Amino acid sequence: MSLEAKVAVVTGASRGIGAAIAARLARDGAAVVLSANEAAVTQVAARIVADGGRAIAVEADVTQSADVARLYDAAEGAFGRVDISVQNAGVITIARIEDLPEADWDKVMAVNTKGVFLCCQEAIARIRRHGGGGRLINTASGQARQGFVFTPHYAASKFGVIGITQSLAKEVAKESITVNAFCPGIIETDMWAYNDQAWGKLLGDYAPGELMAEWVRNIPMGRAGQGDDVAGLVSFLAGPDAAYITGQTINVDGGLIMS
Repeated sequence: MSLEAKVAVVTGASRGIGAAIAARLARDGAAVVLSANEAAVTQVAARIVADGGRAIAVEADVTQSADVARLYDAAEGAFGRVDISVQNAGVITIARIEDLPEADWDKVMAVNTKGVFLCCQEAIARIRRHGGGGRLINTASGQARQGFVFTPHYAASKFGVIGITQSLAKEVAKESITVNAFCPGIIETDMWAYNDQAWGKLLGDYAPGELMAEWVRNIPMGRAGQGDDVAGLVSFLAGPDAAYITGQTINVDGGLIMS
């Protein structure tokens, strides 16, 4: 397996894309440290172990530097090093501009952008400590390509992820540390269930599921994505075949956005 003897940290791993990424990295041989700000992450780690993988769970808030340091301490304590770090924790709220609270702006920017920065900062320090290079992989969004209505804060936060990715990629390239990002499109997750309902209320009289189905019809591949569609790309970027790829942001959306 291509990730044998590697240690990966995955944030936002209690469900959806993050859980799928953690499971795939474990299947591909990595020891995985799953993190989220909810206890459900422990159950995801337990399933990986039951399937024969190596995994532990750590509850942590990626917006708090002390929590982030504790997360990477736990990774080193359990598995001896950190080689791969996947910054996947993210949140969204949807509202008209006149109804968008400042607190929502602060929370979305803190989790989606500051959280990526803090985890990248800590991961780079740990990778440097152990030597041999490493992989940082950041979750952006289709809204890092094109902002959408009623989510200026979310779009800004995800454009910021691409900026962080490109800047750090240039800074650490000569240390054999790659930094890449990916932009998931419409993926069948709890977040997209919320998106369907919240956007549906603001864009028209949509019943649950109708708006998402309408949008899916515009995807060239004709279906919404699954967590495993994203996890395969992340495993590739984490592995040896991606050693000469850095500073890139790759769309995973069935052709919805082609850029």
